[in-house]
Amino acid sequence: MKLKEIYALAIKTGVDTDPRGRDLIEAQLAKKREAFDKLSDEDKALFDQEKLTNPYADTRILAGKPDAEIGGLLAGIDMEATEVLLADRLRDRGEAIDLVLAHHPEGAALAAMHEVMGVQADIWHRFGVPINVGDALIDQRAREVQRALSPINHDRPVDAAKLLGLAMMCVHTPADNLVSKFLQDQFDAESPVYVDDVVKKLKSIPEYEAAVKINAGPRIVVGAGNKRAGKVLVLMTGGTGGPEGSIEKLAAAGVGTVVEMHMDEKLRKKAEEFHLNVIIAGHIASDNIGMNLWLDKLELKGLTVKVCSGLFRVKRK
Repeated sequence: MKLKEIYALAIKTGVDTDPRGRDLIEAQLAKKREAFDKLSDEDKALFDQEKLTNPYADTRILAGKPDAEIGGLLAGIDMEATEVLLADRLRDRGEAIDLVLAHHPEGAALAAMHEVMGVQADIWHRFGVPINVGDALIDQRAREVQRALSPINHDRPVDAAKLLGLAMMCVHTPADNLVSKFLQDQFDAESPVYVDDVVKKLKSIPEYEAAVKINAGPRIVVGAGNKRAGKVLVLMTGGTGGPEGSIEKLAAAGVGTVVEMHMDEKLRKKAEEFHLNVIIAGHIASDNIGMNLWLDKLELKGLTVKVCSGLFRVKRK
């Protein structure tokens, strides 16, 4: 596959599994194109025009020519300069590695990760939170994330890939959409009664089963196993963790249990205050599911895949 074909497939996969639905995404992209057309020539020259066709600012080709032929790749959760050097070393040993594929964003994609957070408001809305309330809450949180990301040295691994002649790409929200849909569909179909039933279901999934063995598996952080789960909400896409204010709104909307990759202590205490059960499924294990579902698509296209950096390969058809 050409690098640009892998990129296009990532975007398509993200849209196909996006909780907002294709129509809303297309409407939002059209609005961006309309705003772009009104910019001055000077501002247009500085604008990231990928945003006109790609709704995921955290998913980008970071290094390499779009027409480059990719036969094999090294994929991982966090692909820093160390992993780029590993890819080059493996290539020296005869491995067919043309692309470094990261899950977590780097470079320009990391600097703009806050831009994908709006999807969280749409997820809350599906579970009963008014969209105007959700938009206001997530906007404030996205600004916090933008400020936190701005001082980071974003391009270190990207520079390493360029110097070594390796293509580099990151696929963040599309992979997170995959794991979110994968889990939400199962909980919606099975309607677990107790919190323990939710945990049991998670532990039956290979990536979480493996995580349990290294002390990084699912755990209840608010509530108890013998408590009733109520409505189960999977919150695993939208860039990073949401705002404190969302907890109260979700509880008021009738959500009984949230399943997340991770949650900071402020949100955990807020969930305790509003009697919202919280299960932390595990960050890297959850990312593994999303990436494995994505890598399945690439292997079906004939690409050779090697993994590292916390990625444990599980193949599904």
